Amino acid sequence: MRILLVEDDSEQLEPLQTALTEAGHIVDGVDDGAMAQWLLSQKDYDLLILDWMLPEVSGVSLCRQYRQTGKTSPVLLLTAKDTTPDKITGLDAGADDYLVKPIDILELLARVRALGRRSPMWQGDILRLADLQLHLDTLVLERDGIAIELAPREFHLLEYFLRHPNHVLSRDQIEQALWEWGSEPESNAVTALIRRLRQRLQLVNAADWIETIYGMGYRFKPTVEQVVSRKS
Repeated sequence: MRILLVEDDSEQLEPLQTALTEAGHIVDGVDDGAMAQWLLSQKDYDLLILDWMLPEVSGVSLCRQYRQTGKTSPVLLLTAKDTTPDKITGLDAGADDYLVKPIDILELLARVRALGRRSPMWQGDILRLADLQLHLDTLVLERDGIAIELAPREFHLLEYFLRHPNHVLSRDQIEQALWEWGSEPESNAVTALIRRLRQRLQLVNAADWIETIYGMGYRFKPTVEQVVSRKS
């Protein structure tokens, strides 16, 4: 999932962002509510993790504003406030879950997995196209009985393709989807990543499923032969 993590304490932000990234998520981590507001106006997220007490704009206010725009992705509030009235305030603002500090990383990851199943993008633990499968919990690509473990960035690219099959995706779209906010990929990063993923797909005879649309970007679709064989 692409996650927006907002936490004003750097001693908590960094380990939380690291744990979520190592769990296979793309995480935009920021430390104030105003920056979070701007990111929410620019990007779509599968999950928001918001600290209650933030500079500029509180996590509760962010959650309420987010819901007022009609967005439905799950929201998890992090806070030291643990009284029933506080929990009611957070939930009434539109939060889906509530985690009291100090944060236990394993519990956080478990709640993130549970909330991920409520995301509008949720399609199950396995993404499929024709006879190709991508296991979201293990970062494993599978086809014809062959299983290939992907590196995180390769996994994210294939997941992005599988969530947008047959769509022409530009380099800018791929960069925005796969790289965290604030990071600056090198000019050839997308080209190099496409090449690596093709090498992985070659191991399951699917390298030609990535089609280069010159001047526009890339499209992921099964070959005509594969579609015909599936229908026969």
